[in-house]
Amino acid sequence: MSKISKVGVIGAGNMGSGIVQKIAQEGIQVVMMDIKDEFVERGTNNIKSLLQKGVERGVFKPEKVEEIVSRIQGTTHIQDVADADLVVEAVFEDKQVKHDLFERLDATCDAKTILATNTSSFYVREFAEKTSRPDRFIGLHYFYHPAMNRLLEIIPHPTTSKETLEKALLFAKLHGKDAIVVKDAPGFAVNRFFVPFLNEATRMLEENVANIPTIEAAAKRVFRIGMGPFELMNVTGIPIAVHSSTTLGNELGPFYATSECLKAQGEAGKPWDLSGEVDESRMAEVGDRFLGVCLGVAAALVDEGVASMEDTDRGAKIGLRWSLGPFEIMNRIGIEKTYEVVQSIVHRYPDFSMPRILQKQKDLAKPFAFQFVDLEIKDGIAYITVNRPEAMNALNETVVSQLDARFTEAEKNPEAKAIVFQGAGKAFIAGADIRYFVKNIENNRIPDTVAFTRRGHELFLRIEKCAKPTIALLDGLSLGGGSELALACQKILATPDGSMGFPETGIGIYPGLGGMLRFAKHVGPELTKYYVFTGAPIKARDALELGIVNKLVDRADVPAALKAMAAEEKTEKYAKREIPAKFQDLAKACAGENLEKLLNGKAPTGIPDNLAEKITRIIAKKAPIALKLANELIDQQAKMSIEEGIEAELARLLEIFSTADALEGLSSVGKKAPAFKGA
Repeated sequence: MSKISKVGVIGAGNMGSGIVQKIAQEGIQVVMMDIKDEFVERGTNNIKSLLQKGVERGVFKPEKVEEIVSRIQGTTHIQDVADADLVVEAVFEDKQVKHDLFERLDATCDAKTILATNTSSFYVREFAEKTSRPDRFIGLHYFYHPAMNRLLEIIPHPTTSKETLEKALLFAKLHGKDAIVVKDAPGFAVNRFFVPFLNEATRMLEENVANIPTIEAAAKRVFRIGMGPFELMNVTGIPIAVHSSTTLGNELGPFYATSECLKAQGEAGKPWDLSGEVDESRMAEVGDRFLGVCLGVAAALVDEGVASMEDTDRGAKIGLRWSLGPFEIMNRIGIEKTYEVVQSIVHRYPDFSMPRILQKQKDLAKPFAFQFVDLEIKDGIAYITVNRPEAMNALNETVVSQLDARFTEAEKNPEAKAIVFQGAGKAFIAGADIRYFVKNIENNRIPDTVAFTRRGHELFLRIEKCAKPTIALLDGLSLGGGSELALACQKILATPDGSMGFPETGIGIYPGLGGMLRFAKHVGPELTKYYVFTGAPIKARDALELGIVNKLVDRADVPAALKAMAAEEKTEKYAKREIPAKFQDLAKACAGENLEKLLNGKAPTGIPDNLAEKITRIIAKKAPIALKLANELIDQQAKMSIEEGIEAELARLLEIFSTADALEGLSSVGKKAPAFKGA
């Protein structure tokens, strides 16, 4: 697949400049074009202002901002995007303006150039048909603010080529987006239920069901969100809500049509007045109305094949920042309650019908089951993808069970000559689902954690011993269980964004899925202790130098590299090797007398003073019991086979998870620094 080295963005407004900023931030050259120099200048200033705020918050260093801005070329000349690999249109929602623009781009751009529209309202195919390259035309729907919101809806139309879709998915990865592929349909996936959410709020106001503060409060309570519909419209623009609901209404019927109240507010050109008192007596009715509309529409779009249940939920959680997606909400409130609130919407709006998927689930009387691990066999390679980007692909019982099932399918499928494990989004797998461990401790069910871990070990051992080559595609962050899965694979292919890490001793436990065992077989116990004790990240390039990663390639070169790696003869995974000089001080810090010093809070000797001080400071913050057990296990496992080492790890799990430090550390994740007491 050809690389994406230059992108054009047409439109320097808030959306266009935000797309440009994100692309430049991720290291890609980008041309921002608009029709007037003043528009281009305003877009450039918007980017610089946001980047400066990032500097003030400590997100960027000043020199990084200069580097980002240097990748952006502002222009008013369409010829400047002629040789771009991809051009994204981000002008205002006027169908004729977009048609005219795509005719010009089609006439100007190289044959290789893919054209994309950021439309939120119109069919992608309508614009593709205006060009001579409908096969190289696709929808890329960004969410505000595109420099910060990770969601990207990718919308192929009926004649979009497979190669174009794959290039769009690659582009999403290259500029840090979590992509969902959706059908070319009105509102696509997220706006299909989000716009009715806004519109229904105004209908309830119009009908005097409740005042604005009550409607706001009910929405925030039901969907666990920070802003209600009226505040959201004030922030994003009431005209956008009017335009979006009008378009949906024209395409899909009266249920979706703009309320008179919303039209009037748009014409008045004023923000909604959010002041007033919340009437608790109206909250339940308002909440049920919101649920009926949003859940009903979400079910309808899945019925129509616009998106899967899982991607619909991801869209809500990543794009709208809901804590739960629509189908997860249905499971939380129960299918009976869901059916009841949607039925009331069906009675209220004659043109809205009960979705078949919801009727079927009510008849089954079961919650929805979600698929988080996908299997695709392509060119003789089975790709197993952990697809939970909103949760950093964290491992829990469901995910491990589905990993096992997909792996078994791939093992048995004669078309699969090799098996590749990968993650969706910015992470490979960011460890285990911490909430599962905490619940088990609080409910005196630690043996369940041990049983879960044993199942994980059994799966990882099968992956390591598989007759077919097993490859981890380390294209992003991996922590804990994710790094342990990668290490269990026979080979690892990484991109520059790949990394490993063992943060467990900082949350009161030790790596329990073979990470210490397998890492030490690569690099020895001393260096393993350094990385396990400190939790220091292992960048892909360092892992390559250590012989843990087999090859490092750019993202665009991944398919070819995987194909070549799958065809290679098997080699000795843990072949003896020399530790490169740059790592020897790290190993020395955790060897012999230095190890005893570190575990007693003293600085190691025989290494640079600044390094000794840094390591001592880091280890002082870790859980003492976790450090002690990790140290003992690494020493034990050095003399053991993989199978024996696994049993040694499992034998100490009950002990470590029973400590007060384990509960303190696991409960603190994402909240505060843990206070370990060695208990």
